[in-house]
Amino acid sequence: MAERTGQAARKTSADGTGGVMMAGVLGITDIWTYVLGTVAIILLPGPNSLFVLSTAAKRGVGVGYRAAAGVFVGDGVLMILSAAGVASLLKAYPPLFLVIKYAGAAYLGYVGVTMLLGAVRRWRDRNDPGTPRLIDAAEPAQMRSPFRKALVISLLNPKAILFFISFFIQFVDPDYAWPALSFLLLGLIAQVTSALYLTALIFAGTFLATQFRRRRRLAVGGTTAVAALFLAFSLKLATASAG
Repeated sequence: MAERTGQAARKTSADGTGGVMMAGVLGITDIWTYVLGTVAIILLPGPNSLFVLSTAAKRGVGVGYRAAAGVFVGDGVLMILSAAGVASLLKAYPPLFLVIKYAGAAYLGYVGVTMLLGAVRRWRDRNDPGTPRLIDAAEPAQMRSPFRKALVISLLNPKAILFFISFFIQFVDPDYAWPALSFLLLGLIAQVTSALYLTALIFAGTFLATQFRRRRRLAVGGTTAVAALFLAFSLKLATASAG
């Protein structure tokens, strides 16, 4: 303990800024590198962002934000679980990882198939002179809850828990006395960045909605493409490993 204290004192005197430079901001060693890495990761396409975009395109800004809220809550829960050590539990008990993984893959596949069936119905109705429907009348009631649906998509992804712990830990000072605060700040930065990105997607989705109303084939093609991506995400998750 005395040796560690002496080392900390030497670090402090060397930079002349007290514990702030030694531990960064609340124990975060390189906050700007983390911010840049977070932005790059969030910009990568994934099932969460794709779901928010497609929801906003079909049902408008308000419902798009409800879907985004499900993503925020789901990611927040995963971050808390990561900090609590659940990542180690998933690695220690492979069957648990497999159960969550296959449940998540099955749900993503279900979402993709449902969207694909909706696209088929819209294509059959393409000669109907009426206004294109943004919500399929045959869509199951449980599929119309964007918050719950986004929450399930987020939570049923064990790779996300492993990612959060492996990514966050790189920026936490091991000598900092309160690492939970470091994880909290890292999570807050990630959530704010995600909120800004999803907001952009929501308004992009409403623009797409106006195009879909004018062009039925574009609507069908867009829905089919989104369905194919969800099926691809399902396959990717099903073949993922805990390593």
